Order: sequence, then C-alpha cells, then structure tokens
Amino acid sequence: MPSWKLVTGMFIGFIGSLVAVAGIGYAMVSIPNENDAAKSQNNVYYWSDGTQMVATGTGVNRQNIGIDQIPAAMQWAVISAENKSFYQDSGVDPQGLLRAVVNMARGGQTQGGSTITQQFVKNTYLSQEQTVTRKFKEMFISIKVGTKLKKQQILQGYLNTSYFGRGAYGIQAAAQTYYGKDAKDLTPSECAVLAALLKGPTYFDPAGNPDFDKSATQQANTKRSQDRWGWILQQMHNDHHLTDAQYQEAIKQYPMPEGRKATKGMTGQISYLVDTAKKYVLAHSDITETQFDQGGYQIRTTFQKDKVNALAAAVKKVQKDRLDPKHRDLDKYVQFGAASVVPKDGAIVALYGGDGYENGHFTNNADTAGVPVGSTWKPFVLAAAMQYGTYKTEPEGLSPLSKYNGDDHLKVFKPDGSYYLNKDNSPFYQNNESKYKWGYITLRKAMEQSINTPFVQLGVDVGLTKVRDVAKASGILGDSFSTLNPSFAIGTSTPSAIRMADAYATFAASGQHADPYSVTSVKKDGQEVQGFTKPKVTPAMDENVANNVTDVLQNVIQNGTGENAKALGRTAAGKTGTTDSNKSAWFVGYTQQLSTSVAMFRENPKDHELLSMNGTAGVASIHGGDIPTSVWTEYMKAALKNANDQGFPQATDIGKVQDEAGAPTPTPTPSITQSPTQSASPSPSPSAASPSPSPSASDTCQWNWGNPCNGNGGNTNGGTNTGGTTGGTSPTPTATDTTGSGGTRGNGNGGIFAGQTGG
Repeated sequence: MPSWKLVTGMFIGFIGSLVAVAGIGYAMVSIPNENDAAKSQNNVYYWSDGTQMVATGTGVNRQNIGIDQIPAAMQWAVISAENKSFYQDSGVDPQGLLRAVVNMARGGQTQGGSTITQQFVKNTYLSQEQTVTRKFKEMFISIKVGTKLKKQQILQGYLNTSYFGRGAYGIQAAAQTYYGKDAKDLTPSECAVLAALLKGPTYFDPAGNPDFDKSATQQANTKRSQDRWGWILQQMHNDHHLTDAQYQEAIKQYPMPEGRKATKGMTGQISYLVDTAKKYVLAHSDITETQFDQGGYQIRTTFQKDKVNALAAAVKKVQKDRLDPKHRDLDKYVQFGAASVVPKDGAIVALYGGDGYENGHFTNNADTAGVPVGSTWKPFVLAAAMQYGTYKTEPEGLSPLSKYNGDDHLKVFKPDGSYYLNKDNSPFYQNNESKYKWGYITLRKAMEQSINTPFVQLGVDVGLTKVRDVAKASGILGDSFSTLNPSFAIGTSTPSAIRMADAYATFAASGQHADPYSVTSVKKDGQEVQGFTKPKVTPAMDENVANNVTDVLQNVIQNGTGENAKALGRTAAGKTGTTDSNKSAWFVGYTQQLSTSVAMFRENPKDHELLSMNGTAGVASIHGGDIPTSVWTEYMKAALKNANDQGFPQATDIGKVQDEAGAPTPTPTPSITQSPTQSASPSPSPSAASPSPSPSASDTCQWNWGNPCNGNGGNTNGGTNTGGTTGGTSPTPTATDTTGSGGTRGNGNGGIFAGQTGG
C-alpha cells in the first residue's frame, strides 16, 4: 500500500497539473472579435458543366452596430428569454458544459452554451465541429470573455453575430430584413418577435420554411412566433423591464414582419435551384445551416442551364397560350411544379419551382407535398400485380392482359368475398366519371383509358401494402403515402414532382432505381467536403416488370389519354392524372434518357388550400392529358433536341392471364367487414375529368367522415357521384383519368427528398 505522503503528493500534483493546464488554456485563447465573425463570404453555385450559376451569401446582409444603437427593449428581450442572470453570472454554465461533454462521450447530440456569453463565443467560431477539445476551448474563451469584457460589450457582440434567419446576421440586418427599418427604431413588440427568432428561425419565421422542414409551414410558424412573442413580452414584464403601460401597448397586436424578398441574383428559377441544392448539402454533410450561411462554399450542382431554361420557357409558353388571369378569375392562382431526372442515375437536371421569389412565390413547387398525383399512381399498382401477383395467382405475377370489370358503380371486394362498407354499413361503390359500360377489359386497356374501377379492385387483390412497397422501392418517400384504403390505388398520395420523376425513371431504367440528387461536390478552402458521392443504383423491381409497365405506358401515349404527347415525335411512355373536383392535374412521362413530371394546380394564397380548376383556361375542366402534357411535350422537345431516339427494351410476356380476374367469389358475404380506416381528415378523393362530351373512363372514390366515398355510397340513388365533371354518351368512348382530391398542400410530406431534407 502506498503511504499517505505518496497519495497526498500525487493528489497535489494532479490538482497542480489541472491548474497548470487551465492556466495555459486560459492564456492561449484570445477574446473573439465580432468584426471577425462578420467576415462571411458568398457561397458560389455552379451548373453541372462547371460554369457559375450564382454567388449568394450573407456578406452584404450584415452590419455591426454599437450597443447605443440597439434598443433597450431588444437587449432585455434576449436577456429575459435566453439568460435572466446575464448581469450576475460568470458567463459560463458548468452544468451545461458537463452535459455537452457527457453527450459527446456517448456519441449523442451536443447542447449549445446556455449563457449569452457562451452563445457569443459560439457565434464567432467559424469552425463548429462538435468535439470535446472545441468545447473546452470554448469554455476557456467564455471564461476569459467574462473577465475581460464588460457585459454590455458581450451583449453587443451577441446581438451583432446571431443569426435571425433569411440570411440576416446581426440585429441591424434582422431589423431591415423583417421590418424595413434600422434597429434603433424597433418597438418593444417588434423586438420580442426578433428575439423569438433566436430560438430557431426555421420554425419561428412567420413566413414559414416548408422547403426545409415540412412542419415549418406558414401557419405553424406564425403560431409558434406569436406564442413565443407573447411569452417573451410577459417575461420582460415580470422581470420589470416593461411597465404595465408598456406591456399593454406591446401585447395589443402582433407586429407581423414583412414578407420575404428576393435577394440579388435569386430571381427566376435560380432561387429554387439554390434552395434545393442547399437542402441537399445540409442533409448529406455535417455542415450546419449557420456554417453554410457564413459562406465560403463552392457547390457544384447537377442542374443543366439549357434544360432549366427550357422547362421554364415551356411553362411560360403554355401559361401565355392558355391562361388569362387578368380577364378570367378562374385562371388566378394557377401554379406549376415540374422536375426532370436522369434514369439510372438520379441527377436532377431541371426543375420548375414557381413564378420566382421576386414575384412573392417562395415555395418550391417541384419539391413540396400536398398535391395528389391521381392516376399517375396506377403504374405502381400494375407493377405490383406483375411482381407479386394477386391472392388468386401468387406467387405467380398477373399479366397486364388479365381482365377486370371496368363498369361504373362497382362494389370493391375483399379476398374473403366480403365487400367494403360505408360507415352506415351500406355497400361502398367505386364510381367512374362516365357510366359507359366497359365490361371486362384488360388492364392494358384500363390503363390506356385510365378507368379507375379495375385498378381499385386490382390494388385490393394485390395487397395495398405491396403497392406501397413497390412505390417506395421506386423512389416515393413513405411519408407521402395516404391511408391504405382502396382509393390509395388510384392516387391519393402526395409525392413531390421530383419524386414522381425519379420513380418513373425507375421504369425507364428497367427497374433500376437511384435516389434523386442535386449536388455532385462541395468544397471549402479548396478541400472537398465528404458526403457527395453519387447515390447507388439498386434494383427496385424485376427488369421485365418494369419493361412491361413501359410497354403499357407507351400505349397510353399512342392510343389513350396521353396522346397529346405524341407531338414529341419520339418513343416515349407516360401517364396522365387528374384529381377530385379538378384540384390538380399531372403528366409524368419518360424516354430512356430523361424522366419528367409536370403538376398543375390552383391554390388559395391565404390558406394554401387547393382550389378547383373547373372553368380554368376557359374549359369545363383541366385534365392531365391537356395542359400538363403540353408543358411536358414542349420541354422534352427542347431537352432531347440533339439526342437519339433510343426506344425502350423489348418487353416479354409476363404473368398469368385471367379473363375475369377481379370477379368476386360466387357467394360474397356482405356487411361483415369494417370500412377502411379513416384518416383524421378527409383523404384526397379521386374524381374524373373529360376533355370532350365523349364518355370518360375514369372514376372516383372519396373518403370522408361520413363514409368511404365522399358523395358516393351512402347517398341517395345508390350513391352515384359524377365526380364533379360531366361526361357524354357518344358511341366512341374517350377517356381522361382522375383520382385523388386536393386537401392542403402543407399537410403532405412527400416533397422532401434525399431523406428529410434536400435533394
């Protein structure tokens, strides 16, 4: 056993070593300078060919000011909200630091400094790597700052270096960005709004940031901002930094900030390209948003300038030719979203996000959710049938030459022979827009004419989970899926335009799938940032399954609802889609070289609810084979101008042919099954639109509070619904396709690609 003298000596030596290390650490660190932190740089974005797209950053949106120019209300707002003991504490929170170190040792997330002094130190660190070394260095700097600088100097530095969102660093830039005034002119109420942003501008900017997080909608962010604004003012009042009269005046009305504005160079489609690339960078690296916005990064994208311009030109041409919002109210608020992806690669070469930031449109329509895809979903149902078969044929797949009943107003049968019921236990009927009696027709014909009844029954026969799995393997994100009821088979889900183009690219690539991506490399200080290798190509389905889907979709263009795409003048495959009450219309199509999706919809700018397009463009209804197909064709002509017509691989016969594949068992048992699980809010409901008086072969199934079919089963006259559009009865049937209803765009999640962010 060592003697007590040895133990005591070792203990004293250990303590002395700690003191020496602490002294050396304290002596070696320097006090941060807020002016150094203001030296942010631009980020430079490049087109796929290496030419510069745009240089954008925060260097022009930052200006340090003295504490005398920062209102007392702003100073007290952050103190009351962030660090009440600011004027009494040492500037370091030992418990917070210990928690951060322990979390890092466990491999968990670190926590930021809990004092204003620590936050100031953190703000001035251009390197934000989460390491124990950096955390201890930050502690030594915070201690030194606390002993060397006056509290007002620290507070000034904190407010000059904090990020307030919208690219605004520092209180002066924030005041100009959100209220169009100098910081010294801010009211106490406005100060509380800006102080709320320090908790996280992505979630507390009332303008919303849905492109970065689906939960950061305008409505949700406004509510969060108002709640924290009120709480901060209450804290200031409780801490005696606002008198009773000042508090009552400040709390009287929430001072809504100004809307976002386009910054230099961020006009046209550039703003959406930059946002898409930024999201991808943040999702595929350890770079924080704060670090990224401090600039100095060179981002090479997949975007091709000629194709981006061609896509925008196609939208503008069709808008000019078909829409007249100045003279026709129903043409107002019409929007487009589109994306173009390279099959078997995933590169996003073009997208159309909207009218541009300069026109007040800040949501990227190419990468948002909430717009149901309608009958463009049917190819996934067919692919699942060929891949897995039905409960009658499994494990053998089902041939697209199998026949299902295409008549209107049909019951949907479960594998046990019972049929789906409405909530009142009356039979649920799946309706077509037209009453035309198709009888038993092949799935190939049903796809050509976009008849819904066969695909609703087919989806149930295959298994809706298998349809979901095929769509997911093809590139559709799971959080964009709707409730798995029969309507799921005809397009109630809400993936983004990017994801739809990518999923159809899987068919074009004979079943090979690659996740969509928008960035090929990122550099900082000449060094490559890791994480930007090309996504791996993986098999999503059997090669011949995909080729048979392509063969069927070629027929849609040659003989069916997509025939306007024949104007492309080359081999192509595609599918149209239109939704309930004409709230959205789609065309998704591809060649071997390029897969492109186009969505068209109307949206109430106040609440972002989808509006009907009945009457838009001066026609009774808009369908996917009309305006969206025109945009697609205009763009693809330009995008493929110098490309060879490669055709498609030959599809060979596949699966088992059944003549009456969807027929129920001879004695179905009625009324013993439960109606499909209802979602918390009405699921999008499929409907139909026809371009002419000829009968349309699409149909609708709608799900609401009262029964599975909104306006269908459970109503009088057998629950028949015309889908909100008209259809003729001429002898030669033509068809458009429709499914899915609007709902709100903000509720869907499908728009976020490449994980939860960026693509």
